[in-house]
Amino acid sequence: MDRNEPAAPDGDAGREIERPIGERPAVLFGSDPIAETLRDLGIPWIALNPGASFRGLHDSLVNYLGNRSPQMLLCLHEESAVALAHGWAKVTGRPMAAAVHSNVGLMHASMAVFDAWCDRVPLLLIGATGHFDAAKRRPWIEWIHTAQDQGALIRPFVKYDDQPASVAAARESILKAVQIATTPPMGPVYINLDVLLQEAKLDAPLPKIDFARYRAPAPAAPDPVALARAAEMLAGAKAPLMLVGRVFGGMVGDEDSWRARVALAERLGMRVLTDIKAPAGFPTDHPLHAAAPSTFNTPEMTEAIKAADAILSLDWIDLAGTLRTAFGGDAIPAKVIQASVDQHVHHGWSKDHMGLPPADVYLLAEPDVVVRALLAELGKKPVAPKPAPAAKAPAAAPAVGAVIDVAMVAQRLRAAAGNRAVTLLRTPLSWGGQMWHFRGPADYIGFDGGAGIGSGPGMAVGAALALRGTGRLPVAIMGDGDYLMNVQALWTAAHYKVPLLILVVNNRSFFNDEIHQERVARMRARPVENRWIGQRIGDPEIDLAEMARAQGCRGIGPVTEPATLQAAIAEGIRAVEQGQVCVLDIRVAPGYDASTAAAMAKAEKK
Repeated sequence: MDRNEPAAPDGDAGREIERPIGERPAVLFGSDPIAETLRDLGIPWIALNPGASFRGLHDSLVNYLGNRSPQMLLCLHEESAVALAHGWAKVTGRPMAAAVHSNVGLMHASMAVFDAWCDRVPLLLIGATGHFDAAKRRPWIEWIHTAQDQGALIRPFVKYDDQPASVAAARESILKAVQIATTPPMGPVYINLDVLLQEAKLDAPLPKIDFARYRAPAPAAPDPVALARAAEMLAGAKAPLMLVGRVFGGMVGDEDSWRARVALAERLGMRVLTDIKAPAGFPTDHPLHAAAPSTFNTPEMTEAIKAADAILSLDWIDLAGTLRTAFGGDAIPAKVIQASVDQHVHHGWSKDHMGLPPADVYLLAEPDVVVRALLAELGKKPVAPKPAPAAKAPAAAPAVGAVIDVAMVAQRLRAAAGNRAVTLLRTPLSWGGQMWHFRGPADYIGFDGGAGIGSGPGMAVGAALALRGTGRLPVAIMGDGDYLMNVQALWTAAHYKVPLLILVVNNRSFFNDEIHQERVARMRARPVENRWIGQRIGDPEIDLAEMARAQGCRGIGPVTEPATLQAAIAEGIRAVEQGQVCVLDIRVAPGYDASTAAAMAKAEKK
C-alpha cells in the first residue's frame, strides 16, 4: 500500500495514512521499549511537530511499532499538537500523547499546556533534550537546545514532570505520569527524554510489566458525617440551588452521571445553574434550569443565587467570585456545600484556583460521586415537596436584521442541522447561553480552561478526531482572532481525514480589547472613538476561507448577507458529512449578546 493512501476499507479514515514499509527490527534501542510502553498504556495517538531531540523515539514509533497505537499525527506547530491532545481528552476523558522538540518546542507549546492545566484534563507530554553529558553534544545546536532543568519551563502548570536517566526509569516514569494525570483533579504531565537514553543499543529486552497494577486509584467516598449534614441542609432548604461546574474535570461526562444530577435536582425541587466555560452538565431546557449558561453572572443567574437558602457547588469554576458578584460585600445568607477535589492542585505560581469560597460543608470528593451519595442519603429522609417553578416563556425568535450577528448564526445553524446530533466544540465570547440548548453531555465540550486566544482550531481538531465515527456533527464556532492564531492546525485535520465544521464569526477585530480600551477612555475622559486603533484586523482584509483552502480544506465565504447564511451553513454540513474539513468565514457585526454584555459589565465593576 502506498503510505499516503487515504482511507481504509472499514471507514476508519486516517488510520491507514503514513504506513511504514519493512519488517520489525530485531535489534532493540532505548526508545523501543518507551514506545512500547505508550502502546501498552492504550495511548492511541501522539500529536507532534518533529524534532531531532526525539528522533530516536520517532524512529521507534515508525519502524518498531509500525506507526500504530500510537499513530503519529503530524502538526505544523507545537501549540497545535498539545491543543489537539487537549481536545481529544475533553471528549474521551482519556489522555493521548503529544511530543515537542527540546526547550524551543516546549516554549512554543507552553500556552497550550497551561490551557490543559487550567481545564483539568489529562495529557501526556513527551519532551526531549540534547545530550545531558556535555562531552557528547553536537556543536552549537545541541547546546542551545539543552537546558539544565527543562521541566522548569512548565513545572508550575503540570501535575508531574521527570527527566529519567535510564530506559527502565523512563518506563516507570511514564507509568507514574499517566497514573497521576488520570487521578482527579486531572492534568498534563511532562516526561523529558535524553537523546542518549533514546539512542543507546539495548543488550536485552526489558522485563514485561503488568500494567493493570499501575492504574489510577478509585475515587474516594465522601465523609459520611459531612455527607449526612449536606443532605440534611438540602432536604430542609426551601430554595436549594445546584451549581453544575466541572463535574468530570474539564471533560464531557457520561449519561449515567447526567441522569443522576437530574434526579437529584428533581428529588429536591432544586434550581440549577450551569457555566458556559464547563462542558454541558444539565439540560438547559429543563424547568429547573434557572438561567442560560454564561461566562460571567448574568442578572438572571444573580437572581437565582440570591434567592437560594442552600447552595450545592459541584466544582463550580470560581465559586468565590460568583458569590461575591451576586452578593457584593454583603454576607452570604445561604448555606454553602462545596464538592470538589480541586484543592489538590492549588499552589502559589498560578492563581487559577480563584478566590477562597465559604463552605459550611466541604466534601473533598469528586462531584459525581457526591451526587450519587446524596441521592442514596436522601432516600432515607423525607423531603417536603416544593412548588414547581413557573413555566418559562418561550424565547423570542431573534429579529432578522440587515447584518449578521452571532445569534443569527446560531439560529441558522440549528435550522441547517435539522435533527442531526450536534456537538459544539467551541463558542465565542459573544455567544449567549440561550442561543442553544444542551440536552446531553456530548452536546457541548466547554471552553479551554486558560482563556488563551488561539486554542480553538487545535482543540477543535482533537475533539473532532475523538468524535469521528460517532455520527455526531462536530461544529466549532470561534472568533477570527482565535482562528488566525492557530489556523495551521487545520492541515492536520485535512491530512488525517478528520471531518470538522468551523464557523468563524468574523468581526475583523480583537473586539474584547476594543471594549477594554473604551472603558479606559471613559474613565480618563478621553475619546472613545479611538478604541479601534491597534485592534481592527483590516486594510487589507484577510481571506479566512482561502487560508482553509490553502491547507486542503473546504472554504466558504466571506458570507455577508443574512439571506445566504443558512444555505452556506448547509453546504458546510454536507461537506463535513462527505468527510471534509470545512470553514465558513461569516462576517458578523461586532458586539455581544445583551445578557453577556450585562454580565461582563457587572464583572468589570467587581
